[in-house]
Amino acid sequence: MKGKIRSVLVEFLTSTVGMSLVALYPKKVKQLSDKGLTLVLGDNLSLSERLMRRAILKKIEKNEDHEKLAELHKTYWAKQGDDFVNNTEDNLKNIHLPAYKDVLRILMDETTNAAIPFNKLVEIGTGNGSVLNYLSLEYPNIKEYIGIDLSTEQTKINQINYKTNEKLKFVGGDVLDWLEEQDQGNFVFLTFRGVLEYFTQQQLVQFFNKLNTLGNIIFFAIEPTDADHDYKENPNSKIYGVEGSFSHNYVQLFKDSEFNIWYSEQKNEVGHPYLIKVVGAKNFE
Repeated sequence: MKGKIRSVLVEFLTSTVGMSLVALYPKKVKQLSDKGLTLVLGDNLSLSERLMRRAILKKIEKNEDHEKLAELHKTYWAKQGDDFVNNTEDNLKNIHLPAYKDVLRILMDETTNAAIPFNKLVEIGTGNGSVLNYLSLEYPNIKEYIGIDLSTEQTKINQINYKTNEKLKFVGGDVLDWLEEQDQGNFVFLTFRGVLEYFTQQQLVQFFNKLNTLGNIIFFAIEPTDADHDYKENPNSKIYGVEGSFSHNYVQLFKDSEFNIWYSEQKNEVGHPYLIKVVGAKNFE
């Protein structure tokens, strides 16, 4: 009951005080937007800034300006990704990675048993690199593990922290830019608990179609989605949640890009309102 009252109060303050502050202080709006608005960690925003953040996101959602929203997300992860890692790495190490080891084993078994040899595994949004490092130690058959992250600062930290693991390589920047520099080959791609949710549907289609021209691809997406997203009623992507991220119909988007689905399940995480979709896709038989 208290949670519902608080939610109603926050919505009221957002639509009144927050919207008024946005109208009165355009310079502050720009300052907040220039840092990205995806998440609020600790006390890094004041109460008024939090209300402005929510008001900005609400306005974007109302206008269905998906490109603007994706731009804000990209800015956040590029400029504040290292701060997010610093605040959440204990949860990743002690909760999320242990909880998903069996799920990751499904990917590695598929890769190991494939008739085609796969020598490169690419994790998009690698964060502190701990998932990538774990896989490289558990599954030595793959020769190169590449972690791509928008945060160049976090990339530098990873290069120092994992300098003794010669199988790991970390790249700072946008995966779409990175793909333009790659030769044909056999690639495994992984996202772990929230990366593709910051792409628009159009960007995902562009990404999957580009992958299809690169060679033989195995993709394993572990992504949050809106628990109330009915794909029959609304097959397209939608904005949801406090982050204003995108709930995607991953199975359909992969199929539309001529990928075959070899694995699909959904998981609930205690204390979280979303569903985690686990989807394995590949573009070969």
